[in-house]
Amino acid sequence: MTARAVVTGIGVVAPSGIGAAAHWRTVVDGTRRTGPVTLFDPAGYPTRVAGEVADFDPAAYADTRQLVQTDRWTHLGFAATRLALADAGLPQRAPDPYGWAVTLASSSGGNLFGQRELQRLWGGSTRTVGAYQSIAWFYAASVGQLSIHHQFKGPCGVLVAESAGGLDSLAHAVRTVRRGTPVVIAGATECPLSPYALTCQLRSGLLSDVDDPAVAYRPFDRSAGGYVPAEGGAVFVVEELGHALARGARIYGEVTGWGATHDAVHTGPDSAGDPARYARAMRLALDRSGVAADEVDVVVPDALGVLRYDRAEAEALRAVFGDRPPPVTTHKALTGRAHQGGAALDVATALLAFWHDTLPASAGPVEPAPGCELDFLRAPRRPRSRVALVCARGYDGFNSALVVRGAPPAAEGAAR
Repeated sequence: MTARAVVTGIGVVAPSGIGAAAHWRTVVDGTRRTGPVTLFDPAGYPTRVAGEVADFDPAAYADTRQLVQTDRWTHLGFAATRLALADAGLPQRAPDPYGWAVTLASSSGGNLFGQRELQRLWGGSTRTVGAYQSIAWFYAASVGQLSIHHQFKGPCGVLVAESAGGLDSLAHAVRTVRRGTPVVIAGATECPLSPYALTCQLRSGLLSDVDDPAVAYRPFDRSAGGYVPAEGGAVFVVEELGHALARGARIYGEVTGWGATHDAVHTGPDSAGDPARYARAMRLALDRSGVAADEVDVVVPDALGVLRYDRAEAEALRAVFGDRPPPVTTHKALTGRAHQGGAALDVATALLAFWHDTLPASAGPVEPAPGCELDFLRAPRRPRSRVALVCARGYDGFNSALVVRGAPPAAEGAAR
């Protein structure tokens, strides 16, 4: 029998708050958490608004040695993982190291650390970099550090697919569970807020240059003009169902299917991705879940905030669901776009929605752009089938989709 993989812990460290409860309050209240960039001086850059994790104290989640050796992106990963393990009721160090694994997504690595060291190399009097430059910026740094600290010695890995990687990480975690590893840490965090990282993103031409946080990022809206970058994300405890039941764990839901495709072209100044290949990723996820299109309760879309991409995403959804796609809800306008961390955060939102028996209203659009007329949730409603399709696209053609089936709501299904 194929092992089933369920989510038993959610750790959120994002602009929406620290902890799953804080994130859920932000989503339900529709509170915007974007604002002026404070991690560095953005003067002179066209994009000066971002989503930052407020009041984050990395020393509360890692010791001094770890903080010195790692970047803020990894600090966020330390925090999200500790929160996820605590939420799942699991110890912070694996009692069976080879039965626990970690597989996270990554795209830009340790930007702030690398920025500091390179400035020291080229502008400092010593013309040197610190010993940890070689590992702190590396895209696998968070997985390596978490593996060492928590003693996750099972089959570990890193998924790199830009924003789509946040979903691919969970898909890989399910495969790892099915191959015999009972506990896998999955998800992603991100910190793309440094002068170098922002410059790299500006090259795409996809960022918003609006200074008013209230209107800077408006996916699917007639006034959409690009995305606002963000840090943070979500980390999950993915567990084999029998293992979870044996210890009386709370179960948020099950990852039942996924699909990933690629456009096979570079992202250009006029490109919008390939809606047909994006739609195929969605169909693969639904087919592998054994879920019919009309069973889907809600879609959480990629929501880039660039009109040609938003129209292409709406086209892909109509190709899968016909002229009446299921309700759509997105909250990236509240937090900014945290790349692979944002896709993981969308999964957290979907699972929390089922746990709280509430599909939250979408944070926009105010006025859907032509071609983006989807059924956006304008008010909260109760779920029907407890099935969500979460979608994400990554720069240069990555497409991913994930199906999660929610457990009964907390009032009925809480085990502890």
